[in-house]
Amino acid sequence: MKTLIVEDDFTSRLLLQTFLSRYGECHIAVNGKEAVQAFRAALEGGTKYDLICMDIMMPEMDGREAVRQIRNLEESLEIRSSSGAKIIMTTALNDIKQVARCFEELCDAYLMKPINLAELLKHVKSYHLVQ
Repeated sequence: MKTLIVEDDFTSRLLLQTFLSRYGECHIAVNGKEAVQAFRAALEGGTKYDLICMDIMMPEMDGREAVRQIRNLEESLEIRSSSGAKIIMTTALNDIKQVARCFEELCDAYLMKPINLAELLKHVKSYHLVQ
C-alpha cells in the first residue's frame, strides 16, 4: 500500500506515519498544495497512491480543495473515483454539513481527531488495501 499523509500538525502526521508505515510506503505533504503536487508526480511516474489521509483545515490549500483537484486529475486520466485513490478526510471539525460536503466531493471516509487507529485500520481493510 502506498499512502500520502496530508497533515499540517506534526503530532498527527507522526502518528499516522508511524501507524501506516507498517503497511507500506508513506509520503508526507504539509498542505493541500503539496498534496496535489505529490499526487500528480506519482500519477506521472506510474506509481499512484492507494490511500490518502487528508486533513481538512490547512494553510496554502485546504483539504477539500485538494480532494477536488486530485479527483479532477484522476478524471482527466479516466480514473473513476471508485477505482482511484481512497481518501479519508481527517479533522477536528464536528460539523455534519462539513462531513456531507466532503462526501459530495468524493472522499471515501471521514475520521475525527484524535484519530482512532482501529477505526482507520477498519476503513483500510474495507478497501482491501491490507489484510
